Amino acid sequence: MPTRKGKQMKKALITGVLGQDGSYMAEHLLALGYEVHGIARGLNYLSENSVRGVTYHVADLRDELSLENVFRKVWPDELYNFAGQVFVPTSWTQPEETFDVNVCGLTRLVRIVKTLKSDTKIYQASSSEMYGNVGGALNEYSAMKPVSPYGVSKLAAHRLVEVYRSIGLFVVGGILYNHESPRRAEHMVTRKITKHVAKWAVGERGVLELGNMAAARDWGHAKDYVRGIWMMMQQNKPDDFVLGSGVSHTVSNFLQAAVRAAGLRWGDVEPLVKANTKAFSREGELHYLRADYSKAKIVLNWEPEISFEELVKEMVLSDIEKEHKRMKVELVPREFTRMAENKNV
Repeated sequence: MPTRKGKQMKKALITGVLGQDGSYMAEHLLALGYEVHGIARGLNYLSENSVRGVTYHVADLRDELSLENVFRKVWPDELYNFAGQVFVPTSWTQPEETFDVNVCGLTRLVRIVKTLKSDTKIYQASSSEMYGNVGGALNEYSAMKPVSPYGVSKLAAHRLVEVYRSIGLFVVGGILYNHESPRRAEHMVTRKITKHVAKWAVGERGVLELGNMAAARDWGHAKDYVRGIWMMMQQNKPDDFVLGSGVSHTVSNFLQAAVRAAGLRWGDVEPLVKANTKAFSREGELHYLRADYSKAKIVLNWEPEISFEELVKEMVLSDIEKEHKRMKVELVPREFTRMAENKNV
């Protein structure tokens, strides 16, 4: 389909389009004038992360035929693979599924591209979990010693990226450090914190239980990271890039920043925070992660634009707004109940 300027509109296909990264990427590409298609495992998965302007298709990374059918319909110029089993604890209980989705899923996509349209560019979502507890500021050339089945699965897929590049395919690996947003899944610790702080902000006083609050992560905003991913895909030659902020914060730092963002005093809520390392510790715990993104800065001219404090504030205010909406919805039946009681009197 030609654009108004007479240029051919690029087509993009996004797996995991209803997740945090996939939905932000869809918005970013639409703003750039792309025709955007997304893969979901079922139309019943459509959620608040669905983006107007995206054409959705049903497929599964474990089902090559479904992937091929979508690929033939879209015939994409760029393929962004965000789908995967991303929860580290699940990788311990379901390692087979983790590898089938995270590793074999990539091989299915690449095989389709290689067979049908070998000039399609592919983005593979790698992860800082591949480094394990190496320590220090880590870049594309640092040692990788994953300590969980999830980390191993991501490293296996990342090594396959190198293999596929060696046979002439355009495949890039984005080694992304932790990136968050109001669209972050609720079972992740950052959303667990911001949702709980939002409840405190509207007057609830439930206890927040956390695991290792000294664990440190390099946190950035997903919007910054999808911008960097798109930049990777526009290079003349495919390569791997680390994206991060270069600064680490502990879980405790994140919690206290969330409390400040909600306008609460730490002394008032501190008694409501309980450390429960027995319940929330995980096998293969990562203690410290920090990115060295100098290659992306030099080659892509990329740097994060949203600060840690701005990120946390956005997440907290979003969850506070959701809590207010929830409270209004819950008030409606109570009002009807009162009216009925008054009428009976």
